[in-house]
Amino acid sequence: MSRAFVKENDLEHSGTDLPERPQSEHPNYVTPTGLAQLRQEADRLEQERLALAPRKEDPVTRQRMAMIDRDLRYLQGRLERAILVDPASQSSDSILFGARVALEDEDGNPHIYQIVGEDEADVVRNKVSWVSPLARALIGHKIGDQVTWRRPAGDLVLEVTAIEYPSPDHT
Repeated sequence: MSRAFVKENDLEHSGTDLPERPQSEHPNYVTPTGLAQLRQEADRLEQERLALAPRKEDPVTRQRMAMIDRDLRYLQGRLERAILVDPASQSSDSILFGARVALEDEDGNPHIYQIVGEDEADVVRNKVSWVSPLARALIGHKIGDQVTWRRPAGDLVLEVTAIEYPSPDHT
């Protein structure tokens, strides 16, 4: 479209009216590590915002600041709703929030997962959200239990071989 058909005011505000990041419908359970990560990300964004403030008249900077503001609102909501669960206070008799669980699949292959909050979940580090199908299948089970993980690729039977609740500096 030609600039002749675009109002100047529209160009000035393009990219600054972003949709909000949706908050989860679930309680925001967090481990101490997850809470620290939320706070660190909020601090990092606040520092970036402060660094950009002198150039706030630049349209590209204004767009980046709008993104930062939106993300800060999201993080503030997550922090306000955070429910800290210290894994060290959990009983290692059964799998609960914060547990690091060792499993063995039907073929004898070992797997280790930690059950964490939604914001802390990281598939690369084997940290799964407490609302994920795997975590929901595991929660409440004990060492020696057989658990069926219902997956799109097919069900997988896992045996719980160990349960531990790591301290925040070892997660």
